[in-house]
Amino acid sequence: MNWGTKIVMGMFAFMMFIVGMVIYMFHVHGRDALIEENYYEKGINYNAEYDAKQNVLNDDAKPKITITHTQIVIQLKDSAQYELVLMRPANSDDDVKRKGNTTGTSHLILVDKTKMAKGMWFINLSWHAGGKAYLFKNDITL
Repeated sequence: MNWGTKIVMGMFAFMMFIVGMVIYMFHVHGRDALIEENYYEKGINYNAEYDAKQNVLNDDAKPKITITHTQIVIQLKDSAQYELVLMRPANSDDDVKRKGNTTGTSHLILVDKTKMAKGMWFINLSWHAGGKAYLFKNDITL
């Protein structure tokens, strides 16, 4: 094997490496958690989101979040209809979305965490109670 063959083989190996990296980056980009759907629509409706966050502060309605071995327990101040989104920054395929009404007289939201990956999660909880809209955003570590 002479030096010309080695140069060609080296260039071929480098080109295969570059092609592999491009394929990998396109695969990862499809699961990018930083890209939000309806980005522009959310920007237009920001005032409603701000008012909902202020309602949580003004009415002292911040939810109490407790993490047990098997569940995430969220307790609200009043009975409400909610929409809960748990977002995983590392992989958007792991996101958990739930809608429903609070349960029991303690106004609880129960989420099974046994199938959820460990690490940091973003909580985005919006609910309606007493004719008002509320929005709470926070992060937790499982």
